[in-house]
Amino acid sequence: MKRMKYESLRNEVLAANLALWRGGVVLLTWGNVSARDEDEGVVAIKPSGIPYEEMTAEDIVVLDLDGVQVAGDRRPSSDTPTHLALYRGFVGVHGVAHTHSTNATAFAQACRGIHALGTTHADTFYGSIPVTRQLKREEIEGDYELNTGKVILETCAGVDPLHVPAVLVASHGPFTWGSSAGKAVEHAVILEEVARMASITYALSPEVTAIGQPLLDKHFLRKHGSKAYYGQETR
Repeated sequence: MKRMKYESLRNEVLAANLALWRGGVVLLTWGNVSARDEDEGVVAIKPSGIPYEEMTAEDIVVLDLDGVQVAGDRRPSSDTPTHLALYRGFVGVHGVAHTHSTNATAFAQACRGIHALGTTHADTFYGSIPVTRQLKREEIEGDYELNTGKVILETCAGVDPLHVPAVLVASHGPFTWGSSAGKAVEHAVILEEVARMASITYALSPEVTAIGQPLLDKHFLRKHGSKAYYGQETR
């Protein structure tokens, strides 16, 4: 049987998209996951409008960082220019996910970021999850998806993208990313749960504030960085 070009990358992206769907953070054909192969200089992404349960690796589209399609016959996700902008702008990011998950999207629609209210948040996100500014009329009427990527990069400027691997696009929804497509999906699932917890917390205590820096440091750094001690050693 003839092998697909970029077979491994396309299988990785198929698996990540199915994990996003099975993780309960996307409905219908909403949302998408991509992965970058830095050595090959390409990005693979979900095709536009294909139901998750029908998708195959052959449906996954591969493009270069300029958006030129190099493999696959399907039309890529309409969010592709946003993904490509993030790969061009973020160092160390090899996977991007986008959802319209209920609680995270509610915060985006409220144009409100999510503070680190507790240790569940701090385990993954080293500080508040920011919300972007609203896109201007000319940005919406121009190259909308590319400008969405640009406003994400603007919002996250100066922050290590792997320390806060998520953003809420105002009036739109969440984007997450990571060192792989699988990590981007994991962060999307965690973000939705953190947003659900935050919405309940704010309802119980509207004046609640973020946890202190010592507790934030403890929970994030015990799982990330050179002194991490959570989990098992890699053998």
